[in-house]
Amino acid sequence: MRRKKTSKIRKALTLFLAAMLTAGCLAACGSGSPAPAAETDNIQIVTTIFPEYDWVMNILGDNPAGAEVTMLLNNGVDLHSFQPTVADILKISTCDLFVYVGGESDEWVDDALAEATNREMIVINLLDVLGDAAKEEEVVEGMQEEKHEEEEPEYDEHVWLSLKNAALLAENISAAIEALDPANSAAYQANTSAYIEKLNALDAQYSDAVSAASVKTLLFGDRFPFRYLVDDYGLSYYAAFVGCSAETEASFETVSFLARKVDELSLPCVLTIEGPDHRIAETIVENTKAKNQQILSMDSMQATTGQDVENGTTYLSLMEKNLEILKEALKQE
Repeated sequence: MRRKKTSKIRKALTLFLAAMLTAGCLAACGSGSPAPAAETDNIQIVTTIFPEYDWVMNILGDNPAGAEVTMLLNNGVDLHSFQPTVADILKISTCDLFVYVGGESDEWVDDALAEATNREMIVINLLDVLGDAAKEEEVVEGMQEEKHEEEEPEYDEHVWLSLKNAALLAENISAAIEALDPANSAAYQANTSAYIEKLNALDAQYSDAVSAASVKTLLFGDRFPFRYLVDDYGLSYYAAFVGCSAETEASFETVSFLARKVDELSLPCVLTIEGPDHRIAETIVENTKAKNQQILSMDSMQATTGQDVENGTTYLSLMEKNLEILKEALKQE
């Protein structure tokens, strides 16, 4: 089942409004007039997840406008589990540019934006930018299905795991920053062009790796957030769960099916996403004939922290690591 957040978000918003009113009253009682809000001439940019944050930082480059950039999900909580705090809502309320993914996990955003005090704010919804290129979640053969209460289509939120999408989204973010700071537009355009060249170069390396491979199928004993990536390069896949699943236990039927596929396709490894729990992948390997497949992890960037950023982690560095894992997975024994 998917996680429902709406009631908790409304509670947070209620607390936020109460806190603001209380602060105003205290200031009035203490000084005879409300304390002025802290003001800054710097552009305020708020992003929800790490890839958005890293794209913004590459576009800003030397940051001539002194823009202040916030990554809300900076402590390892992934997109599907995030609950904004009162401080998060205040950040969004007053920022100049807000960038978010726009899928089901971001249902809380509408309520947060309704409380925004900056009515000139530019808002970028990544799924809206992709438009018809956004993909609905799909259940492939053998995948464990979830029960859904809603009948509307659900879109795969993991749009950042496509280098082609990254280039398009970076262009849109750059245009927004240029609109906020036209005096430095040329610098932002140059930074964006240089960054997109790097994205395109890595995209070409992915294409070359897939072209040279004899194996064209990936198998995940885990959630599968890499739909955009495999579609970019014409790969097929099998997985235990869809990318946004909250499930952690795979059925006997799912494990058995995936183990048979490993045998049938002579796959050299079973893949997982980042994280310490590889029990499903281990069980799949134990149920194959050879029982000697590697278990390798690709990084979906859903648990990247602010500390990782400080230590030098970038979107490109993680996609480069994913390419090396992909090369291992596409080898045939």
